Amino acid sequence: MNSTRNVLNIILILCVCLSWGCTDGAQKRENGEILTHTIELSSLFPSSSSPCVLSTRASNTKSSLHVTHRHGTCSSLTSDKATTSPDHAEILRLDQARVNSIQSKLSKKLTDRVRQSKSTALPAKDGSIFGSGNYVVSVGIGTPKRDQSLIFDTGSDLTWIQCEPCVQTCYSQKAPIFNPSSSSSYYNVSCSSAACSSLSSATGNSGSCSASTCVYGIQYGDQSFSVGFLAKEKFTLTSSNVFDGVYFGCGENNQGLFTGVAGLLGLGRDKLSFPSQTATTYNKIFSYCLPSSSSYTGHLTFGTAGISRSVKFTPISTITEGTSFYGLDIVAITVGGQKLAIAPAVFSTPGALIDSGTVITRLPPKAYAALKDAFKAKMSQYPSASGVSILDTCFDLSGLKTVTIPKVAFSFSGGAVVELGSTGVLYAFKMSQVCLAFAGNSDDTNAAIFGNVQQQTLEVVYDGAGGRVGFAPNGCS
Repeated sequence: MNSTRNVLNIILILCVCLSWGCTDGAQKRENGEILTHTIELSSLFPSSSSPCVLSTRASNTKSSLHVTHRHGTCSSLTSDKATTSPDHAEILRLDQARVNSIQSKLSKKLTDRVRQSKSTALPAKDGSIFGSGNYVVSVGIGTPKRDQSLIFDTGSDLTWIQCEPCVQTCYSQKAPIFNPSSSSSYYNVSCSSAACSSLSSATGNSGSCSASTCVYGIQYGDQSFSVGFLAKEKFTLTSSNVFDGVYFGCGENNQGLFTGVAGLLGLGRDKLSFPSQTATTYNKIFSYCLPSSSSYTGHLTFGTAGISRSVKFTPISTITEGTSFYGLDIVAITVGGQKLAIAPAVFSTPGALIDSGTVITRLPPKAYAALKDAFKAKMSQYPSASGVSILDTCFDLSGLKTVTIPKVAFSFSGGAVVELGSTGVLYAFKMSQVCLAFAGNSDDTNAAIFGNVQQQTLEVVYDGAGGRVGFAPNGCS
């Protein structure tokens, strides 16, 4: 009798598991969906001796540039002693400075701007953003063209480079500093021009005059700055993608954390940004893929060339109106296939944005707590480790070759569901300290930020004209 009852109980349990998936212990659902990633731990620690693997998309698409990690194997900057990679603590410190600046700008706390005097003096700080500047592209500037390594930034508008002569100071860069007098296509912009008047929205500081020539100034949240002349010049992306008369800043007084690179490529939404200036050709559409490690390249592609048919779009939210940023509406997060119990207002009240320069994704406190708890529960087989800086959920994976982690996915308005790549969930300091690559904001009113660790290997599409942002997997291949 008892044996018959036990058999019936086993059958009942099996039926429940088949019906509900027994998700706590299962590796996949009934429909075959895999709920975990298994990662080779060695992939979290790329070797400096690893060969550079080039993105086929960047190599084969006419309007594509190779994206390299600034301090990685593929970067032309790595041989420069001045570009020694910052340690993790410094990266996270700079990341927090960038986040503070973004959130301050969004909250409109910096409303009182000191008017800039009519000189090349440092402009008043207004909350423009910069951080560790992880990703770099090479752009030809001038006639004859000089290749310049530029950090690309979706949170900035004005493109600028260092220029000779350095009136006060220039930081160290790998390539020779651009000399405008050696370019036949360079010319300065009048301070009475509409473009000079547009500097206020693009940089937060009004243009000023020096002998009728427009002077720009931009200072970032970490105290880095660039001051110089607003100018027009020929920009060469590829041999078949050349643009005359692009507005940019020719900086003669520059200082900060840009060491090694020539300047910055602004991909924001202002009319002085590069996508806006090339809108007649590309219709404000560009896409990129950030590589999974520093020994791979990704791509930055302008226009619709090569965009995957599997891209899922979400509308740009209104939270970022009047700023450079591309806003998102997060509606849900799932961990290991399970939707987290997060009230909609947790996301909708502060809003969210996507940013190429923020490293670690920031979430509202309640959302981060739910994510952390769910992730820790599904990682209970691994010993915990002490936190580092802003990262408080860490594991000791010493002696292991692989780690199995739950998949994490974000749902955005419009039905777009984005599953993060296997490298988009963890941030590794050392084998004994591998951390969940998310952090909580300090305040419920601070916007969430979808950072670049989570964007790795995704194809991210910015459709400025269509007012939407899209995502697709396997974007670097």
